Amino acid sequence: MTNLPASDAEVVAGAAPYKVEARATGRTNATIYDIAKLAGVNPSTVSRALSKPGRVSAGTRQLIEEAAAELNYQVNPFARALPTGRTNTLGLIVADITNPTFFGTIRGAESTAAFRDYSLILAESAESPEQELAAAQRMLASVDGLILASPRMDDDHIRDLAKEKPVVVVNRDVQGIACVVPDVNKGIGEAIRHLAGHGHKKIVFISGPTASWMSSQRWSGIQQACEWSRIEAVKIESDSPTVKGGRVTARLIVGSGASAVIAYNDLLAIGLMQELQAAAYAVPDQISIIGFDDIFGADFTTPGLTTVRAPMENCGIEAATVLLRTLKEPGETPSTRYIDTELVVRGSSGRLL
Repeated sequence: MTNLPASDAEVVAGAAPYKVEARATGRTNATIYDIAKLAGVNPSTVSRALSKPGRVSAGTRQLIEEAAAELNYQVNPFARALPTGRTNTLGLIVADITNPTFFGTIRGAESTAAFRDYSLILAESAESPEQELAAAQRMLASVDGLILASPRMDDDHIRDLAKEKPVVVVNRDVQGIACVVPDVNKGIGEAIRHLAGHGHKKIVFISGPTASWMSSQRWSGIQQACEWSRIEAVKIESDSPTVKGGRVTARLIVGSGASAVIAYNDLLAIGLMQELQAAAYAVPDQISIIGFDDIFGADFTTPGLTTVRAPMENCGIEAATVLLRTLKEPGETPSTRYIDTELVVRGSSGRLL
């Protein structure tokens, strides 16, 4: 059997996470024996107070809590996981940590996890299916469950991960896996009606990465809405969902003859707007631009960016809630939860002059 330091051995014996504001003593390796000595009680009493507080008197528990705070006592969550199999930690993998689209997802998941006394570990795939799978496999040993935000790996790999630990997917629908998906149809319908009402007859959709499930869903929704509104829709490929990627598409947009653009995300839309304005194209007088997600800063542009808002913070909250419920009550049949999107109209779209 592996020999553990006393601070870890007590956790194996059943001590639960200890929560109290510690004083700044600089000491971080205190054990239950140190606490017992300072509080004037037996180590077994300390263990009971930390793992099952109801089994000791209120006065004794207070003494132990004060001693633990004095010594800055910390429990090792990974040692605690040895007997229980739980670390009270969730993993979250995003496609691109620099993309503001994921800020809401991270915040929503983290706040929900923290409320339930869980920690959140964050990793990114850099838009690579291979890196994403490797990051997920590394995480499996140290987390109780995974949230995959806009995953790029294929469905089979996601299902394989779910056989080892509970998995919830955000921004993609995977059969047999619990998923939280923004329903783009409502927001897209509003966007196309907005453009049609301002006289636009041809639009371009700038696609996202090839491995993006959501990009194909948005293109499909745009095609259906344009067909209904009798607007011509064409697609231009872009493998870089960034401001730079948007700049690169500017010449293709101008050459397409379209009077309006819907970009896969706000970063592409902002890059396109900057490049067109640098070339003296007036937005929206000569061309209207609409993004997706309503990221932080979407209203900082001149004019402000019209965008289809996807409530990603709500998605993060829902994903973490579903994952925590699954950990508490395993056996629930996985399902997909849809969250509505909506058009936010700002100055980058309007009537063609």
